[in-house]
Amino acid sequence: MSRSFFRRLKADTSGLALIEFAYSLPIMLFLALGGIELANYAVTQTRISQMTITVADNASRAKQVVVNANPRFREYDVQEVFRAAEIQAGNLDIRGRGRIIMSSIERNAQGGQWIHWQRCFGRGNFRSSYGVQGAGRTGTSITAIGPAGRQIVADAGSAIIFVEIFYPYEALSMPDIIRAPTIRKTAAMYVRDDRDLSQIYNPSPAVAVASC
Repeated sequence: MSRSFFRRLKADTSGLALIEFAYSLPIMLFLALGGIELANYAVTQTRISQMTITVADNASRAKQVVVNANPRFREYDVQEVFRAAEIQAGNLDIRGRGRIIMSSIERNAQGGQWIHWQRCFGRGNFRSSYGVQGAGRTGTSITAIGPAGRQIVADAGSAIIFVEIFYPYEALSMPDIIRAPTIRKTAAMYVRDDRDLSQIYNPSPAVAVASC
């Protein structure tokens, strides 16, 4: 080949943009997919957070009005709260992959906090971070419930509905970008009326108990 050919080849820049694009494409693709993954994770976090608040709020309001007696909370009401959460979850499949743990936090006779009852929903293999049903029934070993800095304390004669939701996030395309894939949210709401706190009732026709 002649020297003139190599001079023309050296001066030829017609494919420069294509080569630069080929070099930058992996970086652009990584940034685009990473951005989509982080956005989806943030949206899922928000949806789980809103669901947690809704479960606590619904359970704090649900009741069966009883003539000449305080309203009662029933196993039927528990089922309805969980059913509403499943509808709200939509395609997140909270029943198949997640776990909702709903507890009634009350004050025991010694002034400590205790988990009077606890109900669960979902097949996810998660446990409450604060104890099981009956924990703290006597004594003052439990003084408050909840994450550090955001703990709650039930007053005498009242109850707080405390909800924990665990959900294992499923990545769209880049699982390594999410370092903590399990989403965990908590919410608490005071019971809104002078509810009968002695038990969860299950009048006829009885429904299945959503035990943990």
